[in-house]
Amino acid sequence: MEVRAGQSLSSASQGAAQGWRWVRSVTAQVARRWRRSLLFRTVTSTLVLTAVALMAVGAFLSSQIANGLYQERLDQFKAEASAGLSEVREIFAQTSVTDRESTAQLVRDTLPSLEGGGADAPRQFMLKGVPGQESIFVSPFASPGLTESSAIPEALAEAVRNGDDQYWSPITLATSASGTEFNVPGIAFGTKVTLPPEQTEYSLYLIYDLSSMQATLDYIHGVTWIGGTLLLVTIGAIVWLVTRSVVGPVSHAALVSEKLAAGQLQERMETQGEDEVARLGASFNHMAASLQDQITQLAQLSQMQQRFVSDVSHELRTPLTTVRMAAEVLHDARQEFDPVNRRSAEILYNQVERFQALLADLLEISRFDAGAAVLDAEPTDIFQIVHHVIDGARPLAESHKSDITVISNESKCVVDVDPRRIDRILRNLVVNALEHGEGKPINIYIASNPDAVAVAVRDHGIGMTPLDAARVFDRFWRADPARARTTGGSGLGLSIATEDARLHGAWLQAWGSPGEGSCFRLTLPKRRDSVLKVSPLPLPPRQAALPPGPATATTTPDAVPTLHSAAGGER
Repeated sequence: MEVRAGQSLSSASQGAAQGWRWVRSVTAQVARRWRRSLLFRTVTSTLVLTAVALMAVGAFLSSQIANGLYQERLDQFKAEASAGLSEVREIFAQTSVTDRESTAQLVRDTLPSLEGGGADAPRQFMLKGVPGQESIFVSPFASPGLTESSAIPEALAEAVRNGDDQYWSPITLATSASGTEFNVPGIAFGTKVTLPPEQTEYSLYLIYDLSSMQATLDYIHGVTWIGGTLLLVTIGAIVWLVTRSVVGPVSHAALVSEKLAAGQLQERMETQGEDEVARLGASFNHMAASLQDQITQLAQLSQMQQRFVSDVSHELRTPLTTVRMAAEVLHDARQEFDPVNRRSAEILYNQVERFQALLADLLEISRFDAGAAVLDAEPTDIFQIVHHVIDGARPLAESHKSDITVISNESKCVVDVDPRRIDRILRNLVVNALEHGEGKPINIYIASNPDAVAVAVRDHGIGMTPLDAARVFDRFWRADPARARTTGGSGLGLSIATEDARLHGAWLQAWGSPGEGSCFRLTLPKRRDSVLKVSPLPLPPRQAALPPGPATATTTPDAVPTLHSAAGGER
């Protein structure tokens, strides 16, 4: 028995839990539909408000009808009861009977005249003696099926016993039909009468059955509810049709807008008629067509520009090679020239070198724009790339008298990258930091977590504003546009670094503060198929924020100043 009881309790708990989950699911679906569907919200609000209004109006009308009908019938019942009871009282007062048998016969002959269907309500009577008298000749006498306990309230009986007037009170009558017992409303009128020969006092009641009037009210209520329900359904259908005719085109416009935003520029709205909605659809289609034309023109222009840059870059390679060869010859023989021509040969050689670097960057950018850049990833130790970059930047660091320090709690970190592209990113950052670090130390922070590795290059030079940090990766951008382009690279280094980082699925971010220096952080996923969620280093990094591990700090004298990397611009 205990096992069965436990199983029953467990089944009941599971059923309650399932029911609760179902209720929550339905509630969530309704709430979601309420938030997302204007049609559902409008129809539901209209139905609820209309239902409340119909219920209020129906309750008011029902109350007024019931009160009016009851009051009208009550006035009729009062008049009939007063006449009937007064007539019986006069008959009893004028009788000349002197014995019990004659008195009982008088009662049996007189009271049935009170019964009937006056005022459309059946009437019944009841006669009983007043308690406390010595002799009562007539036993309680009433209409068939009527008893004192089921019909007369105690308050009415008390009033009749103690008063000489007529009194009335609403009552509840017990009746039965088809074997089923139920209660119906009624009204009882009562007065006190006197019978000979001892002038004994009796209570006489005239009772009205109001079941027919209640049936009429129930019918009116039923018709009212049916009519209200039909009206509610009709209003709901009308609101649904009207709202759908307005909301439908709006929903279709939203869907078409989403498709246009996704690049499906050929999508259009279907328009019919000449009303406001049709004009809205026509205007929307006109706007979409205009946007499509402009976007197509911009795309074609962009392709033309990319093709122009690529073609010009390739065409310039041959004459540039010839010019470079001539410049090298002049540069090698400059010692034989006079000072003016010697300086001209040096300037020519340097500017041709810069021109060649710019041309190489333009060719690289054109490959990115054409989508021809390919990632050749392989497992590589990030520390090896960093040290290779530092070795390559040592001459520039010596010329700027800057020290480069590698700060990390790790000594090795393998990540799937294209070594050539990551080397180019970090070299660009380090060189950029040296050129803007004003000879102050440069720190390279390295940290990792299970999913990513971060390299941050921090300088303490001139710095940059947050607006500069947001635009530093733009092509050919400089913080001071008026500054002559006598230092720095082609202006495409950070843009190329950005494209290299994007090719790896990496983040390249910049921070700066005027007078406090700048910091560029490169965050790489350790595996090619992973997605970055958080960087192991803050921006700007702090040594105290490095993840715990074996402390390793490598200092390289004559190092390189502050970093700037990954997006195609110069400070």
